[in-house]
Amino acid sequence: MRMAIVENTRITHHGQVGVALHEAAARIGVYRPWADGRLPELADYEALVVFGGEQDARADDSHPYLPELARRMRAFSAADRAVLGICLGSQILARGFGAENHIGTAPEFGWCAVELTGAAAADPVFAALPGAFPVFQWHSDTFTLPEGALHLGQSAGAVQQAFRIGRATYGTQFHFEASRAVVADWSREFPALIEELHPGWAAAHPGLAATAGAEADRIGLMLARGFVAQI
Repeated sequence: MRMAIVENTRITHHGQVGVALHEAAARIGVYRPWADGRLPELADYEALVVFGGEQDARADDSHPYLPELARRMRAFSAADRAVLGICLGSQILARGFGAENHIGTAPEFGWCAVELTGAAAADPVFAALPGAFPVFQWHSDTFTLPEGALHLGQSAGAVQQAFRIGRATYGTQFHFEASRAVVADWSREFPALIEELHPGWAAAHPGLAATAGAEADRIGLMLARGFVAQI
């Protein structure tokens, strides 16, 4: 199994997705276009994962590779490769399929509840999940549902939380890859920023990690394994 991973920022954790890929003995090519502009070629990989970043999906002036990444994600999907976009990755995926990106309109941070839609019950990745679950969020943007996509999940803060296009092209606004270890590292790396987003986070974090975080870890690994099974 040959997997391309696109990282959109300096500190990127593969988290639960990485666990599932290593379980499957995937051979992984990592791309950091924010540093050098390089993107994976369709002929070289059977699947593509695009992670999050601090930029928005329309930040072409500061990140000129974004339009091509959006096109590349759509091309992988059209070739029936499995595609996964997480957070910013889902926003870029939506852009690639002609949806609108709404910047700064839907802030969410922390372990938040996501509810599945009726369509999720028949989805090969989401069907095994409970109807509602906690999962980590860190975003301020959202998007409209791409034409023809199946809407799979929603939250109080952002209606578009998960969708599928075709057989195995998935976008999740939420960070299901973010295990408790990942969240702990983000908390150490960005304490001032996180305190602005969630006043009192440093004190609340341990208790939240032990409750919502533990369940989010379980859900995240289920989703990661379910996606890898589609490859």
